[in-house]
Amino acid sequence: MAERQADMDRGTWSTPISAEIWDLKYRLRDADGTPHEASLSETFARVANAVAAAEPTSQQTRHAHSFKELLESGVFLPAGRILAGAGTVRNVTLFNCFVMGTIPDDLGGIFEQLREAALTMQQGGGIGHDFSTLRPRGAPVASIGADASGPISFMDVWDSMCRTIMSAGSRRGAMMGTLRCDHPDIEAFIEAKADPERLRMFNMSVLVSDAFMSAVANDADWDLVFGGTVFRTVRARELWDRIMRATYDYAEPGVIFIDRVNAENNLAYCETIQATNPCGEQPLPPYGACLLGSINLARLVIDPFDPEARFDTEYLEEAVASAVRFLDDVVDISRYPLKPQRQEAMAKRRLGLGVTGLADALAMLGIAYGSEAAAEAAAGWMRRIQNAAYAASARLAEEKGPFPLYERNAYLKGPTVARLDAEVQGLISRHGLRNSHLTSIAPTGTISLLADNVSSGIEPIFSPAYTRSVLMKDGTRHKQEVIDYAVAAYRTRFGDKAALPPAFVTAQTLAPDEHLRMQAAVQPWVDSSISKTINLPRNISFEAFKDVYARAYAIGLKGCTTYRPNPVTGAVLADIEAGKQQPALPLPAPVAPGEADDAVIRLAEPLKRDKVLPGFTYKLRWPDSEHAFYITINDVVHDGRRRPYEIFINSRNVEHYAWTAALTLLISAIFRRGGDVTFVVDELKAVFDPRGGQWMSGRYVPSLLAAIAEIIKAHMIDIGFLSPEAVPEEQIIPEGSGALCPRCGRPSLHHREGCLACLECGYSRCA
Repeated sequence: MAERQADMDRGTWSTPISAEIWDLKYRLRDADGTPHEASLSETFARVANAVAAAEPTSQQTRHAHSFKELLESGVFLPAGRILAGAGTVRNVTLFNCFVMGTIPDDLGGIFEQLREAALTMQQGGGIGHDFSTLRPRGAPVASIGADASGPISFMDVWDSMCRTIMSAGSRRGAMMGTLRCDHPDIEAFIEAKADPERLRMFNMSVLVSDAFMSAVANDADWDLVFGGTVFRTVRARELWDRIMRATYDYAEPGVIFIDRVNAENNLAYCETIQATNPCGEQPLPPYGACLLGSINLARLVIDPFDPEARFDTEYLEEAVASAVRFLDDVVDISRYPLKPQRQEAMAKRRLGLGVTGLADALAMLGIAYGSEAAAEAAAGWMRRIQNAAYAASARLAEEKGPFPLYERNAYLKGPTVARLDAEVQGLISRHGLRNSHLTSIAPTGTISLLADNVSSGIEPIFSPAYTRSVLMKDGTRHKQEVIDYAVAAYRTRFGDKAALPPAFVTAQTLAPDEHLRMQAAVQPWVDSSISKTINLPRNISFEAFKDVYARAYAIGLKGCTTYRPNPVTGAVLADIEAGKQQPALPLPAPVAPGEADDAVIRLAEPLKRDKVLPGFTYKLRWPDSEHAFYITINDVVHDGRRRPYEIFINSRNVEHYAWTAALTLLISAIFRRGGDVTFVVDELKAVFDPRGGQWMSGRYVPSLLAAIAEIIKAHMIDIGFLSPEAVPEEQIIPEGSGALCPRCGRPSLHHREGCLACLECGYSRCA
C-alpha cells in the first residue's frame, strides 16, 4: 500500500471544494468554533487513531498507521459520520442510518417508538419505520370503544418530531416510511404527498410483494388485509397504476420489492426485513444499523486517457481488505443511541462497503457510462470488491471470531455465498465470517465532494463543471468553478479548451434503459441494496414512465427510484378562502415627484383610505409553528384599478408579535405610497432563515417571510394588480436547474441517489 501511496497525486486533495467541505463538515472544532486540526491529514490521523483503538493494544500503532495511509490515498472514503465523529467527545453515533423497532399496535407502544426515534435522530442517525403493523383508519379499538386513526395519522406525528429534532441541530432529519401493498390504508399512503405540506420529512416507499406483481401481470383482484380480515378488494393493476401515477406526479412513493429483499438476505434464517434506511441502500431488520464506506474507483485508474489506461485491481483488493477491517473496528468504537441497536450491531456486525467515482473511472478508461462495456466493467469491479470483502471478513473471523449469529450450514446456503469465487467460499466454510453483510452502495454526495468532486456512487457524471457562489465571512460572495474529477484530470493533461471525448456522458443525456443496465449489472455483487436515481425527462409519457418500474422488477432489482421534474400541484402557499380572479390590468404610470416641504422630499402623496375597504384573509400554516398565521390584505381602487393598501398579520403564536407588527406597519406604509409596489414580494422572498426553511407546496421556501411574500404575490395576481404573465413560472423546475438550497439559497438542489444535494454549497440532506 505504501508503494501505491507514493504514486498518488496528493495535490488534488487541496482543491478549493475539498478544503471547503473539510472545513465545514469534518474539521474538529471547540464549541466556540476554534479549530483543533490544521489540515485534512490531521483529521485522518484523528480518525485512524480512534478506529485502531478497537485493535489489541500491541497492534494499535501499526493499524493506525495503515488506516491513515488508506484514508490519505483517497481510495477509501468512510461515511461522513465517521469522519466527523470518530475520536471526538461528541455524543454522536458513527452509524449513518437505522431501521427502528417494530411499532406495536397500541398507543403506549407507538409513543415509545416515537421516543426511541427522537433519541436516535438526536445523535445524528436517520431512521426507517414500517407502519404496516398499525391497524387501518376506522378499525375498531375495543379497549376504548373508538375507531383507529390509521398509520398515516401517526406518520404525521413522526413528521412533527423530525422537524423539531432537526431544528435543534445542524443536520436536517431524514426518515423512511414504508407500508405493505396489501394494507387497507395503502391508497391513503400512496396519495399522502399529494398534499404538498404533508410528511415533508419522510421518504416513502410501498413494500411490493411478488404476489402483488403477479396479480398486476394477470389483472387479478387484490385483497387489502389486516389482522387476517379482508377490509376491501381492489384490482391489482389499478392499485399499481395509482402508485405509478403518484410517483409520476410527486416523485413518491418509491417501490421496494420486499420479497426479493428477504429472499436475497444472507440472514433470512434469523431475521425478516420490512423497511430500509432513508435512502434505501440498506434494507434492515428492527433496530438494524448501517455503517457505510466507499471505495473511490476513480483513484484506481492508471494512465488515464491513454490507450494503455488500466484499472488497478491488485490495489483494489488490498484497499478493500483494509477498509473491511477499518469498518469492523468502527462497530466496536461507535456510540449507539439505544441498547437494542448496539445489541443488533454486535450480533451481526453488518457493514456497507460500496463504491463512488464509478462514472469518472469509466470516462478515464474511455468507456461511456450506460453502454454494454460500462456495465461489464462495473460488474467486474463490484465482483472483485464483493469477493475481496468476504475473503477479508473470513480472515478476520479466523483472527477475532465470527459474528455471534453466524450459523454455518444456514449461512452457506445463502444466495450471496453461492455467487462468490470457490476460493472465498472455502475460506468462509473454514473460518466463518466476521460480518453478516459487507456491501452496499450508498449516496456519497458530501464525501465525493471532499474527494475533489468525484462522480457520486454509481451515478453518471452529473455535470462536467458548474459554478458555486461562495459566501465569505464579510458577507460578500465570490464565484468558484467546481469541476468533475475526471474532467479536471482531462483538462490538466490536454488543456482547458480541449473538447471532452464521447466517453464523458452526463445524467441528462442517458436513456432510462442505460440507467437500469448499470444498476442491474452491479446488483448481483451487492448483498444489501443500491441507492440510485434514474433521471427521466419531464415529457416522458406515463406509460413509458411506469414501464421503467416493471422492467426494474423483471431484471432483478430490489427497488426503484426515479426522478422526473414535474409541475407542483397547488400554486399558493395558503388556504385562499374567497375572491374571484380579476382581469389583469396594465401597471399604472409612475407618480411624478412632489414638492419639497420642510426639507422632506415627498415622492408621492399617500393614497386616501375609505372608511370601508374590500379585502381577503389568507390562512398560512408554517410547518415550524404550532399556530397558523392569518394574513389580511385590504385594497383600494385608484385610477380605476384595484391595488393593495394595507396588510395585517395575526397569529396566536405571540413570539412573532413584535416583528409581525413592525412588518405590517412598514409594508402598509409602502402600499399607501402607491406606484409599483411589487418589489415588496421580491425583497421578502430573498430572506433566508439561517435555521433552514421548509418544504411547502412541493418546493423549498427559505423562510416564513418568503411564505408571506407568496401570499402577497397571489393576492396581487387575484385582484389584477399583477399580471400572471409577469410572474416567472416558479412551480416548474426547468431542465438544468434545481430547487432552492436551505443552506445557500441558490436554485441548485437536485435529486441524486435518492437524496437531495446542492451543487453549489455541498449541502446534502442525507450526508
